[in-house]
Amino acid sequence: MSNSTRAKTNEGQQRAEIALLNYPGAQLASILGLTDILMLANRMARTKGVDSLMRVSHWTRDGENRLVCAFDTQPNSPHAPCFIIIPPSLEEPVAANLLETEVRWLLWAHGHGAILCSVCVGAFLLGETGLLSGRRATTHWAFVDAFRERFPDVVVTADKLLIDDGDIVSASGLMSWINLALWLVLRIFGQAIMSETARYLLVEPHAPELTFLGGFLPSLQYSDGAILKVQRWLLANGAKGVTSAEMAAIAGLEARTFLRRFVKATGMRPTEYCQRIRIGKAREMLEFTRKGIDEIAWDVGYNDTSAFSKLFQKQLGVSPGEYRSRIDKLPSERVLLNGQSSTQSMIATRTNSQSYTDLANLNCREIATLFLNRRGMKANTGTD
Repeated sequence: MSNSTRAKTNEGQQRAEIALLNYPGAQLASILGLTDILMLANRMARTKGVDSLMRVSHWTRDGENRLVCAFDTQPNSPHAPCFIIIPPSLEEPVAANLLETEVRWLLWAHGHGAILCSVCVGAFLLGETGLLSGRRATTHWAFVDAFRERFPDVVVTADKLLIDDGDIVSASGLMSWINLALWLVLRIFGQAIMSETARYLLVEPHAPELTFLGGFLPSLQYSDGAILKVQRWLLANGAKGVTSAEMAAIAGLEARTFLRRFVKATGMRPTEYCQRIRIGKAREMLEFTRKGIDEIAWDVGYNDTSAFSKLFQKQLGVSPGEYRSRIDKLPSERVLLNGQSSTQSMIATRTNSQSYTDLANLNCREIATLFLNRRGMKANTGTD
């Protein structure tokens, strides 16, 4: 596969390929779970008009000890992984001499621009590549000492859920593949779709890397059914123009009882909760549309743009204009895939120190290089 190889859909659109490595002892549940989450994010992105989606492939050894693609959401297309995930394992870390096939493949892929990601003891396989030498990584707390003994030149810790070191990403816990999946969704599609995906799954992103600018992700995990009914109703209608009396009626509760139970369940008053939903919708519109701030304020239920801007600043720490400006400065982290989508048209209108209007013509290695260059890093370009 040459550096210029690009995986495309039938319509000619490029998709960011996420390759999942099924090495000896890999937890199959995590491979299937990662696939489900990424495909769900694709569905969420499609509802926002994003046509260029993620491609997921599974890689395992064949009878001749070669790594082959065993599953592909876009079959019969050339492979060019942008991200490779090394899943966790329920077993002890695999001996180095049993991983030579996987190590060679990882080094080749990294040399062609792939960003390598490990989960739990998958970090041991990542360590065997030598790419972690002198760098930071995380793994499961029960294996930190064994990792240090095997890779003494790696700065390893179990205190962080996820460490993003540019071209190398590691997640610590056995179930932190969920956080890694959300990290991928955040990097590829942005905060809004990541939040939608997490909310649909009823999981909350815990790592600081997954809470960019304080996006609101309401918890729906408690037993008060009356309040949960109100929450879902508010999320469905955008919390526009609703009163406490209407919410109490939806819950089937007397006003004071509703207020007490709502605060107990959510940690905030109904007015504040509605404001957070509306500001969250505004944040999403700032990311995915080019509407003016006045129009966005009106669309989410604010007649006074000044009052809207003050609330936005209070909740997210930046003004609506500054939020959009920050998003516009992160094109290679928000969008690693291209095609004639609404997202690409947004990129084409941006002015930056470097033009991103030709992203659709880049291969995966060049996209990864842009991703790293924006972070002040260099990609390992390797050789053909």
